[in-house]
Amino acid sequence: ALSPGLYLGRGLLSFCSSVKGGKSKEAEIKRINKELANIRSKFKGDKALDGYSKKKYVCKLLFIFLLGHDIDFGHMEAVNLLSSNRYTEKQIGYLFISVLVNSNSELIRLINNAIKNDLASRNPTFMGLALHCIANVGSREMAEAFAGEIPKILVAGDTMDSVKQSAALCLLRLYRTSPDLVPMGDWTSRVVHLLNDQHLGVVTAATSLITTLAQKNPEEFKTSVSLAVSRLSRIVTSASTDLQDYTYYFVPAPWLSVKLLRLLQCYPPPEEPAVRGRLTECLETILNKAQEPPKSKKVQHSNAKNAVLFEAISLIIHHDSEPNLLVRACNQLGQFLQHRETNLRYLALESMCTLASSEFSHEAVKTHIETVINALKTERDVSVRQRAVDLLYAMCDRSNAQQIVAEMLSYLETADYSIREEIVLKVAILAEKYAVDYTWYVDTILNLIRIAGDYVSEEVWYRVIQIVINRDDVQGYAAKTVFEALQAPACHENLVKVGGYILGEFGNLIAGDPRSSPLIQFSLLHSKFHLCSVPTRALLLSTYIKFVNLFPEVKATIQDVLRSDSQLKNADVELQQRAVEYLRLSTIASTDILATVLEEMPPFPERESSILAKLKKKKGPGTVTDLEETKRERSTDVNGGAEPAPASASTASTPSPSADLLGLGAVPPTPAGPPPSSGGGGLLVDVFSDSASAVAPLAPGSEDNFARFVCKNNGVLFENQLLQIGLKSEFRQNLGRMFIFYGNKTSTQFLNFTPTLICSDGLQSNINLQTKPVDPTVDGGAQVQQVVNIECLSDFSEAPVLNIQFRYGGTFQNVSVKLPITLNKFFQPTEMASQDFFQRWKQLSNPQQEVQNIFKAKHPMDTEITKAKIIGFGSALLEEVDPNPANFVGAGIIHTKTTQIGCLLRLEPNLQAQMYRLTVRTSKDTVSQRLCGLLSEQF
Repeated sequence: ALSPGLYLGRGLLSFCSSVKGGKSKEAEIKRINKELANIRSKFKGDKALDGYSKKKYVCKLLFIFLLGHDIDFGHMEAVNLLSSNRYTEKQIGYLFISVLVNSNSELIRLINNAIKNDLASRNPTFMGLALHCIANVGSREMAEAFAGEIPKILVAGDTMDSVKQSAALCLLRLYRTSPDLVPMGDWTSRVVHLLNDQHLGVVTAATSLITTLAQKNPEEFKTSVSLAVSRLSRIVTSASTDLQDYTYYFVPAPWLSVKLLRLLQCYPPPEEPAVRGRLTECLETILNKAQEPPKSKKVQHSNAKNAVLFEAISLIIHHDSEPNLLVRACNQLGQFLQHRETNLRYLALESMCTLASSEFSHEAVKTHIETVINALKTERDVSVRQRAVDLLYAMCDRSNAQQIVAEMLSYLETADYSIREEIVLKVAILAEKYAVDYTWYVDTILNLIRIAGDYVSEEVWYRVIQIVINRDDVQGYAAKTVFEALQAPACHENLVKVGGYILGEFGNLIAGDPRSSPLIQFSLLHSKFHLCSVPTRALLLSTYIKFVNLFPEVKATIQDVLRSDSQLKNADVELQQRAVEYLRLSTIASTDILATVLEEMPPFPERESSILAKLKKKKGPGTVTDLEETKRERSTDVNGGAEPAPASASTASTPSPSADLLGLGAVPPTPAGPPPSSGGGGLLVDVFSDSASAVAPLAPGSEDNFARFVCKNNGVLFENQLLQIGLKSEFRQNLGRMFIFYGNKTSTQFLNFTPTLICSDGLQSNINLQTKPVDPTVDGGAQVQQVVNIECLSDFSEAPVLNIQFRYGGTFQNVSVKLPITLNKFFQPTEMASQDFFQRWKQLSNPQQEVQNIFKAKHPMDTEITKAKIIGFGSALLEEVDPNPANFVGAGIIHTKTTQIGCLLRLEPNLQAQMYRLTVRTSKDTVSQRLCGLLSEQF
């Protein structure tokens, strides 16, 4: 005789075989429809079906549904199976419900009652089935019904280990879907003690739950740190035979080790010396084991071993407090750089990028420069090569800048097109930041244009012009170099722009050489004229009128060009107007007037031409302080714009055209135009103040710089002739850490250097900032770091102010800037399907929950840039959700200590009108208003 379970298996097998054996889709549908009709008649028949028959038919319905066919009956029969005392019948009932019943079903109350009965039965098998069903459905209704019950099961003393595992993971699922419905209470402290449980399966499940809960409620679970360290210590010091059931290819409990290390990354280094010492021993043991010979040649062994190692290194980097461990981690990663496994090389490069930013391990990272350069040249995988570029950029300093820039330029010629723009931006930043000899800087940028001209943005060639104009010692060399570069038959248009500008200003410095006489210079530039775009032609016309002033002997030749029909009757209004005006100016103006109007450009004030202000709003034209007057005012304007500021290195790995890696305060005018305004942002120091306690008003341009950081975490916040302030931030859930770097750009010490964070009364109750004082003395050319730990308590709309006071050369300096800590920094992206998104969108339909803004585009409406900004803002960018593919849709959760706020946003561009409509919906009106205001300013 066959058992019922075996017969069910054979019956299903027979049905599956007949469906798959169909010779066509029509045959399959015919067979399925026949079976559906049979099942429907059985369910509606007068004869009551026993549990076994219901199980058999429900199982067939489930199989048909999984083939892609709609099932509109059988739900009640599946619910009836839940009340059975037979495991197989109950199992099929729960399986059917988990797959086919949605949260809006009318049967949900009956299902919940059945689940409650099973949870109360204390039968571990039935409790496990019920918990699995709750987790699989995971709906808000399930959370409302059972979120209060499951914690009790989890911490009950008589609950079996297998049920505890299921309860922990079920609660984790409900917390992820409906965090507001999972109450914190007395059970939280008891859950922490599950880390001491004898059953490692329970510990593993509990660690996953505690890690997620601790990210939202760190204070509630801070006692987990010592328990996690204790458990980790027992694992890493155990032999592989001690944990036989949880040893994976000779690695004891690798999954649990990784989870414990991730839990510890939710908190700063332990303050108790004993716990901290034990954790250090654990990390040292993990690093030591990495040096031991492998116990197995199988890849599973190395994967498990390396997973624990990389997570340990992540914790070492997160704590950033143990120099010995940081250096050891760097050396270990250095060994992986030449490993035959591509993934290991990638992970090693990625981790070393982070290590390079630590003052403790930067020098250790630099010792691997040759290996990284070799990886750049020989790696087949473009993603690994990109990480090598990132690491070279991160490890660069004055000692190796020329070598790294040369290698990047060499690689640029064969680099993958997807990363060329990034390399160009990084080379431009490094070349300026570490330029000692500015002839090298000029050569580097011109090489950059020659190799990858299409990827050189305007900000890059603007910057080289500003530096050449500001430095007398490099002007002749620059003129000679660009003249020689223009000799090439095919020149990139950006090179023509640079050549036209520099020769128009300084062509006289090389005119004495017969090989670069005025006529030859003009003929060389004019030979490129017809190949260029309208803006470049306009610049060249301005260069020609400059030549009229510099070289009277070519005046007649240039007037003939300006007088030609192709110029005076040009279809482009700008070119036509320039030709007419320049021709008239050269005809009627006296030599003195011509010399005055077309005199050499004065130096650009450094504050206006920062290479790290690409998104700064353009300023109107004005007058620039005369160079001699600037020198007389050294007490306030130390460098007079002649010394270019070091550009702070940004850590963005894949900048878009809008990435704030390079930039200028204003677009440089053409040579004949007025110089740019110096009012865009002066040296932000109060030289007349004699009160060290007075807080300066916000620096000019502070709002602009603040807006730049809404969608990014790294870069230069403020810069003048004395001081540069750089930021590097990271945020997770409602916690954040910000590194503030203060750089002394002068050769003189800063004394009594005192940075202070100022929060309004309203802001103090919403965010918690903790920081340590910095050294009051900052040496010339040195940089000091300050760490700010941030905790978001509740939503906020203001921002703290950073006030810096110090003495420079006997003069009191006072600077205030807004610190870019904004509500969206605590955004966690949330992926959603189209149906879920619009269902949630409709739920947030109250007028106070929605804020909408229609505004004019301030920047070019580029799709990729817009996507990058939305992702940088913190929300998930949901693809193929909106019916209109041109629209952008995002979703995420704002995490604060007190609550979590779901946020949905929709950005609708109108390319024809150059307008946007931004709609933000959240469950809290103040959050909707703040997010809408912040994001609207980015487009």
